[in-house]
Amino acid sequence: MRFFIIDDDPAIRSMLEQIIEDEDLGSVVGEAPDGAHVDITLLELKQVDIMLIDLLMPVRDGIETVRKLSGSFEGKIIMISQVESKEMIVKAYACGIEYYITKPINRLEVISVIRKVSELLLIHQSFRNIQKSLRAVGFSGELTEKEPSTIEKNIITCGNYMLSDLGLIGEAGSKDLLEMLDYLYRYEADHSQEQGFPQLHEIYHQIALKKLGPSASTINLKKEIKAAEQRVRRAVNQALTHLSSLGLIDYSNPKFEQYSTKFFDLSDIRKKMKALESDETSALSLIRQNTKKFIQVLYLESRKLMN
Repeated sequence: MRFFIIDDDPAIRSMLEQIIEDEDLGSVVGEAPDGAHVDITLLELKQVDIMLIDLLMPVRDGIETVRKLSGSFEGKIIMISQVESKEMIVKAYACGIEYYITKPINRLEVISVIRKVSELLLIHQSFRNIQKSLRAVGFSGELTEKEPSTIEKNIITCGNYMLSDLGLIGEAGSKDLLEMLDYLYRYEADHSQEQGFPQLHEIYHQIALKKLGPSASTINLKKEIKAAEQRVRRAVNQALTHLSSLGLIDYSNPKFEQYSTKFFDLSDIRKKMKALESDETSALSLIRQNTKKFIQVLYLESRKLMN
């Protein structure tokens, strides 16, 4: 990944560059002390993938800079600032940033966020490439022998795209969810629509069988099924937390509006938001999870992206 850092504090720029290089996250290809020194021509010339930008700067602040780049910069933006005002954070997200990190800089947080954004960028790039390939096939009106396998792989790419929007990239259960999407895609191709979705236990059984192989013992299969169930439950809870957090920051957040009531019941979303706002950890465990609904919606939304 290629990074560009914009901050009026040279110590912060140096610190961020050191973190990126020490952790082998990519290379810093440029830096600037103010947003006024940056435009799309410079970023394209430097082939910037991720821009880290401060909010408060003397000439042109971070929000105004992001607005000027909106629609032209195809990379991702991480904003880093000492400002903790909810109103300012909402404005930053509304402008199109991917993450907002508050100062003083926490090294582990910066590393985690950059890794997530890097994974997200790679997924989006892959998704755009597949869209171009599919449009090219549709334009020619010809179906090659390789097209079915290309589309079959696309369910995983689309699933990854959905998981990134739900804040699940890097979660252990994300791999299980992708295996489920692959199984459901094959299941749909082999069965009539009247049969609907298979039972949840059958889905877990099939992905465990695929992972361990046909010679796996019954005991090992049961252990893997139980472990997968736990991983998926944690992933579903993380998605609920992620969407609820977006709703707390900005109730009109596009991802919150698009996904919250599709994947979860509105009452559960409200309970989670209330628990997060009041930091009631005991209340969080009382929120039920409809894992089957989550998996069904994840598959349908991923399938929709394929079209």
